[in-house]
Parts: sequence; C-alpha cells; structure tokens
Amino acid sequence: MTSAQPETLILDRISTPIGTALVVTDEAGVLRAFNWTDYEDLMRAWLAKRYPKAALAEAVSPVRPAFEAYFAGDLDALTAVPWQGAGTAFQQKVWATLCSIPAGETWTYARLAQAIGRPTAVRAVGLANGSNPVAVVVPCHRVIGSDGSLTGYGGGLPRKRWLLSHEGAAFKERLAA
Repeated sequence: MTSAQPETLILDRISTPIGTALVVTDEAGVLRAFNWTDYEDLMRAWLAKRYPKAALAEAVSPVRPAFEAYFAGDLDALTAVPWQGAGTAFQQKVWATLCSIPAGETWTYARLAQAIGRPTAVRAVGLANGSNPVAVVVPCHRVIGSDGSLTGYGGGLPRKRWLLSHEGAAFKERLAA
C-alpha cells in the first residue's frame, strides 16, 4: 500500500452481473475507490475531498482483468489487487482484517471486533466497515449480523446477497417485521 497522494486517478466502468462498477486506481494501478454507478455522485464527492489535487480520467484500469475474473467465478482473483483506503488508523486496521475473511465465509461484527483486539468496539467496527472505500476487494460484504442475517451494505442488500451467494457463503434472510 502506498500513502502518496496521486496526481491522476483513473476511472474505469466495468459491467458486472449486479450493475456497472466504478473502479478508481492511481497511476501505479493501486485501487483507491470502488462503487456502483448508482452512487457515482457520492463517490466523485468523496474522491474530491480525499484527493483534491488529482485529475480524474476515464480509461481502462490495470485491475480490470481481476474484477472480470472475480465476477466470472474466480473468487480469489481480487486478493492480489493492490489497494489504499483513505482512512484513520482504526479504519485501516478493520479493513486489513476484512481481507483475512476468505471467500465463502462470513463473520459477524463482534467476531471482527474480536479479531482486531477490540471486542467492545462492535459499533465502531461497523462504522469502519461501512466506510470502506474499496468494497469487494476489501470484502465488507462478508460481515453479517449476529443472527446470521444480512445487514447493511453501501451497494444495497441485493448486491450483498448476490456477492455472498456468488462466493457460496451462508447467511439467512431477515424476516420482515
């Protein structure tokens, strides 16, 4: 991971079975942001705040093949994608730990808090998980509720459901109240 501010960011649009993904890398091919086209305005505002001096150019990203392979069924294809998330030291620790959850497995927020050595910080872990700027590569979708049900996902629960099903992970649907 690199900490230098990029001069140029590359935005690629990748068609997936669950919508068009927005993949933002720097000049070195390090993933800096990931989102979906229905959240493009929010992502652009986030990029402008975190990388105010970087120009944004649309082009094919060097990490495109890894994303295409993942969505085609190679569940380990994204593990080699270099990434850098702009966040606090606590957020960085949570995001790094998320990367240790294998495809096909899920953890609860409590288990994630325990894994970072902060067992009482479940809510803070949840907030850090939700602040993940490089979703799918840093697999925040693999965190579920304590009862095994799907909980919030920035890209929407239908996408989270698809990602977990794609990876063969177990979860249960939350019953409507």
